[in-house]
Amino acid sequence: MQERVTQSTGNVFADLGFERADVTVLTMRAELMASIRSVIAEHGWTVQEAAEKLGIGQKRVSELTRGKPDKFDLDVLVRLAVRVGQKPRLVLHAD
Repeated sequence: MQERVTQSTGNVFADLGFERADVTVLTMRAELMASIRSVIAEHGWTVQEAAEKLGIGQKRVSELTRGKPDKFDLDVLVRLAVRVGQKPRLVLHAD
């Protein structure tokens, strides 16, 4: 039996068949979460330290660092990114 390989679009959410609008929101959330996780790692913050910097509980930090995008709304992630010194910007692209 031969395996069938499908070329990726470059976006896992699109590849999984999500609607275009959902792909956009999910991608933005995933990118913000990854960015915030990077700041936490760069500073070597413990979960407790990250919770203090982000103004959220330690359980929420764990959800963030484990990449649980369904646990965070986009606006919450933008606020968290700002709290750790990032400057999130929306860039619009025409298809």
